[in-house]
Amino acid sequence: MATNRRVSRVAELIKREVSQMLIHDIKDDRVGAGLVSVTDVVVSGDLQHAKIFVSVYGSEEAKIETMAGLKSATGYVRTELGQRVRLRRTPEVIFQEDPSIERGTKVLSLLNQLNHDRPADENLDVDDYEDEYLDDEEK
Repeated sequence: MATNRRVSRVAELIKREVSQMLIHDIKDDRVGAGLVSVTDVVVSGDLQHAKIFVSVYGSEEAKIETMAGLKSATGYVRTELGQRVRLRRTPEVIFQEDPSIERGTKVLSLLNQLNHDRPADENLDVDDYEDEYLDDEEK
């Protein structure tokens, strides 16, 4: 069983290498259909399994195509990791879509919409706050 520090180092190394593969080595057109980035890698404690979270930017069709392309490239990615990363056994690779960036964008747009819909008199400036809520002794 590997230590937590070793597991996190291996996860970061796999993240870096897979990101490089996505940019330079994987030639599948389906992977290029959407903008893909590796957001996180979770490696099991025994270093036998690596779950690679990817964020895909684009339409729903592009996401489906990209995930299919990544699934078909799993063997290639594992073989390349075996050559690039010196481990006793190369971990099994699983690609999983990470919707966190989309969720964050949606939350930000909702917050902006709420702020935009708020009446102008509710938008207090810091100076207004001090004048309204602090008495003379606290200023």
